Amino acid sequence: MTPDPNMQEPSALEPNAQDYFAGLYQRSDDPWLLRDRWYERRKRALTLAALPDERYRRAYEPGCANGELTAELAPRCETLLAADLNPAAVELARKRVAHLQYVRVEQRAMPDDWPDGEFDLIVISEVAYYLNEAQLAGLIAKLKVSLAGGGTLLACHWRRPIEGWPHSGDHVHQELRAKLTLPRLSCYQDDDMVLDVWSSNRKSTHQREAR
Repeated sequence: MTPDPNMQEPSALEPNAQDYFAGLYQRSDDPWLLRDRWYERRKRALTLAALPDERYRRAYEPGCANGELTAELAPRCETLLAADLNPAAVELARKRVAHLQYVRVEQRAMPDDWPDGEFDLIVISEVAYYLNEAQLAGLIAKLKVSLAGGGTLLACHWRRPIEGWPHSGDHVHQELRAKLTLPRLSCYQDDDMVLDVWSSNRKSTHQREAR
């Protein structure tokens, strides 16, 4: 959910997330142009390429928006739970993956409505900079207890300033790097985005499939 630089910015005061996203989805079923922008399509390709395992048993994607990344993650997962705060986004994502019986989309606020159980893949994409400091700390605490042993955590965020919201993507990744007790497997960064992958399984992709 990368902020569109051409989109009207929220006010200097931190906006109410529910109202902010409701306004966006009233105007468009793809407010971030996830389907059309090359930046977004390239970022999804980088995200999928950065995952060290070909397949994951149980995956979670909070902040799924209209389900474009969800649909591309799904073939890599045995089961996938996607979630979003906004009910319109949830319905759009459900329609996007309706043909995939092993994918479930739910309305959940992050980090308070975190699902039970462990996941061997968690993808935090373009969503954590919408959290305040306490919520970001809460997210990190949830990640620590819900990532299965040897599982993969991937985070990817827009690096440029986001007026009206509490954090930048760089701040989010600085906090994740400082507070997660996991080895970082890889990092990609350019002027627009930063992507990090963590796992307690330090093996490379080659080593993971070597017989």
